[in-house]
Amino acid sequence: MHLVLCTEERHASQILAIFNEAIVNSTALYDYKPRAPETMVAWFAAKRANDFPVIGMEDGNGKLLGFASYGTFRAFPAYKYTVEHSVYVEKNSRGLGLGRKLLEAVIAKAEEQGMHALVGAIDLDNSVSMALHKRLGFEHCGTIRQAAFKFGRWLDLAFLQRTLATPLEPVDG
Repeated sequence: MHLVLCTEERHASQILAIFNEAIVNSTALYDYKPRAPETMVAWFAAKRANDFPVIGMEDGNGKLLGFASYGTFRAFPAYKYTVEHSVYVEKNSRGLGLGRKLLEAVIAKAEEQGMHALVGAIDLDNSVSMALHKRLGFEHCGTIRQAAFKFGRWLDLAFLQRTLATPLEPVDG
């Protein structure tokens, strides 16, 4: 297994399959319906436009086993040093430590790009993701109770944050 920078041409359909499995079978994404292939065009365009990474973990045959990325936290200029990240592992590859490797890669990229805060929005009942984030230095900084409704029940959305030492010289504007 090895880390790769994902591209739209090579990985969009595999990322979409991972997204859609999570939508249909979990509370990792607060969405109801699987996404159409066309949605990946806009998703990758936003990543490219903002220089946001999409880091994948592939097996020896080039199959994408998981991916991690980050994007805009809130669409106001003063939030430019804060990003919201996500990590998804293909259902048959969970429990192998891939989530940790992907999250570590995202943290390193955020530091390299001069980000200051990484925020994860995680379903409060997702104990595996909550524990992973805490092991990697994230702190629980709040929960929105009953933030969403899926699978016939209310879902609580936890926010976990890791503050980085970067950027060395932040600027206004």
